[in-house]
Amino acid sequence: MNGNKLDVKQLNSLALAYMGDAVFDLHVRHHLLMLGTVRPNQLHNKAKKYVSAKAQAQIVHHFKETDFFTEEELGVLRRGRNAKSGTVPKNTDVQTYRYSTAFEAVIGYHYLLENQDRMHEMITRAISFVDEGVGGI
Repeated sequence: MNGNKLDVKQLNSLALAYMGDAVFDLHVRHHLLMLGTVRPNQLHNKAKKYVSAKAQAQIVHHFKETDFFTEEELGVLRRGRNAKSGTVPKNTDVQTYRYSTAFEAVIGYHYLLENQDRMHEMITRAISFVDEGVGGI
């Protein structure tokens, strides 16, 4: 960066989600490679199962139901869910898309605050949740 300290707690939720999307995608790609998936088309199709708005929204609901989120994370989640992106989702409804954005915002929040342990715990649980196929993902 340019030497200025980024005030993550004041950062726009969509900016957090932008970062979180990239971080989660990177971890999903690593996970798939570790499973032995190597063909590009296969990787792309399998990755969609994890990074789709539907999957991410279901992850959020699961985490909320199991009281996984801290109060601070719930605040970031609310901000992310309520952020107005100005774009219309193509393959999902607006509510699902907003929960997906909220999930990405929380991941981005932890990444930018360098809360690596919590971020990895969240991503690992999210990937496991999708791997278990809960909720028809």
